[in-house]
Parts: sequence; C-alpha cells; structure tokens
Amino acid sequence: MNDLAAHSLDHAWVRRSFDRASVSYDAAAVLQAEVRQLLLERLSLTALSPRVVLDVGAGTGHASRALQRRYPQAHVIAVDFSLGMLRSAGRQQSWLKPFARLCAAAEHLPLPDASVDLVVSNFMLQWSDLDEALSEFRRVLAPRGLLCFTTLGPDTLRELRSAWDQVDTYSRVTQFFDMHDIGDALVRGGFAAPVLDVDHYTLSYSDVRRLAADLKATGARNATTGRPKGLTTPRKFAAMSTAYEGFRDGGGRLPATYEVVFGQAWAPLTEQRSAADGTHVSLAEIKRQLKLRRDP
Repeated sequence: MNDLAAHSLDHAWVRRSFDRASVSYDAAAVLQAEVRQLLLERLSLTALSPRVVLDVGAGTGHASRALQRRYPQAHVIAVDFSLGMLRSAGRQQSWLKPFARLCAAAEHLPLPDASVDLVVSNFMLQWSDLDEALSEFRRVLAPRGLLCFTTLGPDTLRELRSAWDQVDTYSRVTQFFDMHDIGDALVRGGFAAPVLDVDHYTLSYSDVRRLAADLKATGARNATTGRPKGLTTPRKFAAMSTAYEGFRDGGGRLPATYEVVFGQAWAPLTEQRSAADGTHVSLAEIKRQLKLRRDP
C-alpha cells in the first residue's frame, strides 16, 4: 500500500501550473491527446444515451467537443479548476452545439446529487485528492451512471525520479497511485463493477531539458508538498542530467516512461434522490444553476 503522505499535493500550485500552461498545452500534450482518443473509443463499447455528460479536468476542451459530437442530444459540461484552461477550451466550441464550461474542482462539483449520466476524465485524477474526487463523482452520477477515466501510475517518469534520487532526498517527481489502490478507492467510493487495466508509453528526448520543457508546457510539474520550494540550482540540474544519461538507449535517445491506468465503473442501480427536490433532477434546473455562475 502506498504511503498517503507521499501523495500529498499542493493544489494551489497545481492550479497555477495549469493556468500558466493553458497557452502551451496543446502543442506539447502529444501523449495526452493519444490517450484521450483511446479513452473516447472505449465509450463505443457501451450503449449509452446520456442526458448530462461531465468532462472533468477538461483542459483545453478537445474531449468536451468530441463528447458533444458523440452525444448530440446531451448537455456536455467541461469542468476544470483552471480558469486559464477553460478560457482556452472556449476555442473548441461549436456554434451549432456548444458545451458548457464550469470552473470547479473535482472534489467539489456544484451540481445536484444523481444529476449526471456520464463522467469522463482524462489525466486529471492524479492531480486531485483521489478519494474525495471519486466520492464526488459517485454523488453526482445517477443510478447506472458511468465513470470512464485515465490517470497515471507509479512507473510514470521512473527515469527522472531515479536520476533525482541520486542527487538529493527531496520529493522531485509527483508520486502516483497504482492500479490496485485506485480500484480500492473506487470500491470505497461506492462504485460497482470497476474494471481497470494498464498500458505503458515511452516518449523519447534528445536531452533532459526538452523533457523538463514538455512537463512545464503541459502543467505537469512536481506538485508534492515535500518538493523543494526554491529554484533548482544549475549544479543540481547538471548532476541530475548526468544521472539520467545512464538511461540513454541504443538509438541515442533518453526515454521517459508513462504508466497509464484506464478505468471504468458504474454507479449502482439503486434509488437515489436529489437534495434539491427529492426527485429526478431536471435538465432545465442544471442549466439554470450553471447560468448563475459566470462562464469563463
């Protein structure tokens, strides 16, 4: 079982990182785009006619646009706690069928109980409080609602973590939960029939500075509370770079491993009532509540 303290995140720092990355994200998010496409393809394996769809951790809005096209009768809501990302997502809007944008954290969704039929989340859970976010997803999902997500596993950036471990004892790379911990959290959150699997991807770089630039451009910087708060000195970065050289492959490239966890789970088929009126939550009510919040 992972040490929970090692996964403690500075959420304000995470938000600032993604705000700053909102203009550079799409150009650098090659892996995120590939995994997003695979996640959306998995929805084809399930017969769904959702009324309300949440894209949580929507980022620059590509998945929200794809979901609106896939489910043209649905009300799609792009949710992100980064206002900068949601502003960038506005560029993905279709004049014919726009999606809504909502600035909120996954752990605190301002939506009624049992008001959502599908929650999709690509590469977001690793930046949240896992149990709180899953519990909130479970709360807003209607009976037989579906959660489909991807997140990062502990092998992610293992080369970078190993290289920094040879330099000092600070927490230099964000720690990620493994598939078994995520499965346990789904069960604790009240989900039924969780299915998880893992795939590994390797990105290649000519030097470690290019890797660091990509991480900064996508907002995926170290957010652990135990990270060093000052700037990294040139001497320490050079020492880490030297250690990383031990991973250079036969083709002369430096690998960066990403462990991607794909998961889905269902809200149980149980009677669930909204806190607002004790009955089914109307789509009009959801839209009304969203209009009360300023669109980014």
